[in-house]
Amino acid sequence: MNRYPLWKNILVVIALLTGFIYTLPNFFGESPAVQLSSLKATIKVDDRARETAETALKNAGIENTGILLDSTGLKIRFSDTDTQIKAKDILEKLFNPDPADPRYILALNLLSSSPQWLSRLRALPMYRGLDLRGGVHFLLQVDMKGAMTKRLDSLGADLRSLLRGKNIRNNGISRDSDRIVLRFRDSETRDKAHDIIADNQPDLQLTRQGEGADARIVATLKPQSLQNIQESAVKQNMGTLSNRINALGVAEPVIAQQGIDRIVVQLPGVQDTAKAKDILGRTATLEIRMVDETPGAALEAAQSGRAPFGTELYYERPKDSNSAPIPLLVKKQVVLTGDRLTDAQPRYDDRTGEPVVSLTLDSAGSRIFRDVSRENIGKRMAILLFEKGKGEIVTAPVIRDEIAGGRVQISGNMTITEANDTSLLLRAGSLAAPMEIIEERAIGPSLGAENIEKGFRSTMWGFVGISIFMSIYYMLFGLVSVAALACNLLFLVSLLSMLQATLTLPGIAAIALTLGMAIDANVLINERIREELRNGATPQAAIHGGYEHAFDTILDSNITTLIAGIALLAFGTGPIRGFAVVHCLGILTSLFSSVVVSRALINLIYGRRRKLESVSIGQIWRPASDAC
Repeated sequence: MNRYPLWKNILVVIALLTGFIYTLPNFFGESPAVQLSSLKATIKVDDRARETAETALKNAGIENTGILLDSTGLKIRFSDTDTQIKAKDILEKLFNPDPADPRYILALNLLSSSPQWLSRLRALPMYRGLDLRGGVHFLLQVDMKGAMTKRLDSLGADLRSLLRGKNIRNNGISRDSDRIVLRFRDSETRDKAHDIIADNQPDLQLTRQGEGADARIVATLKPQSLQNIQESAVKQNMGTLSNRINALGVAEPVIAQQGIDRIVVQLPGVQDTAKAKDILGRTATLEIRMVDETPGAALEAAQSGRAPFGTELYYERPKDSNSAPIPLLVKKQVVLTGDRLTDAQPRYDDRTGEPVVSLTLDSAGSRIFRDVSRENIGKRMAILLFEKGKGEIVTAPVIRDEIAGGRVQISGNMTITEANDTSLLLRAGSLAAPMEIIEERAIGPSLGAENIEKGFRSTMWGFVGISIFMSIYYMLFGLVSVAALACNLLFLVSLLSMLQATLTLPGIAAIALTLGMAIDANVLINERIREELRNGATPQAAIHGGYEHAFDTILDSNITTLIAGIALLAFGTGPIRGFAVVHCLGILTSLFSSVVVSRALINLIYGRRRKLESVSIGQIWRPASDAC
């Protein structure tokens, strides 16, 4: 009557073994470490870099507790944070002797101290939030002048497209400091353009200057527009940072504005801090310009520092990584910017098989690109990628035909990792303005070690109190209930670890609440067994009836609580979501542990006894009439 089939017993054993393995990494703690990663695709972090770092630290008298070289870079563990910071300073000077041209990224990190066999099973410790673990703190400065410059360049491209669409010819549109200058062949054309621009660009303040062949319009941004640009630049950059961090898989980051032009980013539970620093610090923006192919010594003059008016010197990535970059003279006039991108995906070229980035433009960008490609057939178009204030020509193909449809492909001497990173940066959103990391530091738990200890201690004493009560009140069945409760805690922690969820102090509160709710299910089962015994059922029949009849009540109560937890998860933010995640997972694990696991233990103890006369479930109180 009270025997599980073999498959159920095997299921319980597998669940317990899996729960134990995936809970185990949380007991090994973390070690402070320095992580070394390559900043450029042509530079690799290999065994030679490992030997160099190891020798430098040994000569400096700094001992490490382990060195790991993997696909993300070189990770060196240390015994304490003071040694970690000293080591980082030494390695920074060694690997980046020229601060203006860094080749490597060195970042502070915390690494799990779990054995390698657990890591091979993908058994990782759960993330802990800033309030429990601390994390990495970045302070970024937004370049407001860069935001205005970028907005003016974008407006210049919009004005060019607007006038072309209205069939109004101009003699050139250029940006002069904080102004946009539009030149026309006569005053009549200028006046028509003035009326059209005034109707379509309310953010611009327009001034007519000159007459006849010198007729022009000078456009400047209105004061209110300047303020709006500054405010939106910070907000857009915060949104872009959020997208980039989400793409990296960072759980529950903190992104907040500080002052007028600064953004604070705090990253808890980051596995690859160096990659996060790289992605945050990079300001990848895309620009499409035409190559100046004027014959003569213009290119040589530009290389000597005397670039012709309206042009800039950039270098194209060579097809062979061992070759020198190819100089090209590019016009300053921007045809298209990354603001017009709607998607960017890495893929392999169908013909050459090399990694490329496929770009999709919005409707306005598609129209501009189609018009420019139609008017410049046979000429070269440069696609530039700007990172950390430095521009590089990714590719400069010759336009063979009109390009319609809004799909553009970036190719060049690019690895698949580089293609992935570039597409991530462009897809996550264009930065409204360049940013610079002006502060980086590791931060400790914001609530302090004492409060953390109190949180864990309260959960532990709650478990002890429940265990004592259940053992005294329900005897052997109480001990089984406590064992099932311990299994529930095991399942919950292992699930949080497998899902790489972030545990915060509200999450610890949810664990304590889960313990109380889980034991409630066992109380219902035990009381139902007592009721069956009072009604005259045999012990075996009482055990069977108790579990069967209590299940419906347990299921109903847990479903209603789960609905409330899902509502918190859907509409809550920050700590509330952290509480809701643990709460919902705890309900699911408590259903399994309180019903399936506890019954498996009871079946193991009583199930094989044919003539069972009594069970150890505490005092069974009977009505006074039955006792007489």
